[in-house]
Amino acid sequence: MSNPVIIGNATLYHGDCLTILPTLPKVDAIITDPPYGLGDRMQGGTWGACPKYREMRQWDQVAEQQWIDALLVLSVPSVIWGGNNFFVPPSRCWLIWAKQNAVPTMGDFEMAWTNLDRPSKRFVHPVGFHENGHPTEKPTPLMRWCLEQAGMPQTTLDPFMGSGTTGVACMQLGRKFIGIEIERKYFDIACERIENAQRQQRMFA
Repeated sequence: MSNPVIIGNATLYHGDCLTILPTLPKVDAIITDPPYGLGDRMQGGTWGACPKYREMRQWDQVAEQQWIDALLVLSVPSVIWGGNNFFVPPSRCWLIWAKQNAVPTMGDFEMAWTNLDRPSKRFVHPVGFHENGHPTEKPTPLMRWCLEQAGMPQTTLDPFMGSGTTGVACMQLGRKFIGIEIERKYFDIACERIENAQRQQRMFA
């Protein structure tokens, strides 16, 4: 595990979340989007047939239940995208991203498991364009909405940070963020995006 990179309100770790999680201070919420383990199923249609997503099929081969178990024991408000691919407790509040412009070969929506005691909610938003280098990047407005659903926590953890979209959303809302990412190239992208988001937030504060 390397030393964290601190960028204003964000503390970013490059490493394995299972190693880093026990070393962290208490957070107010978890909002994350781990691999779903769908790699081998992405062989055709819009995504699987596109050469630029070949890496995604390799990256998304494994979904470890131990990742989710390590998050559940933290007992804080949690939003876990793709939670339907894991063993999770029953939930009253599932969050739905309804993909406004989904093509026929693509899923119409994605689901996030939460431990929130409130009605399920739906967010209608176009599919993202993956403009920051990560093949399963979520749109920033979606992650801002997740923060709102979780009660606008002061400090949010994303142990599968990817290209840093949850962190960008936190910076835009003036909240603290802790992110963990195991892939070096995505970690570097996240650092740059979060630094840029902080700079823009200061300009308009």
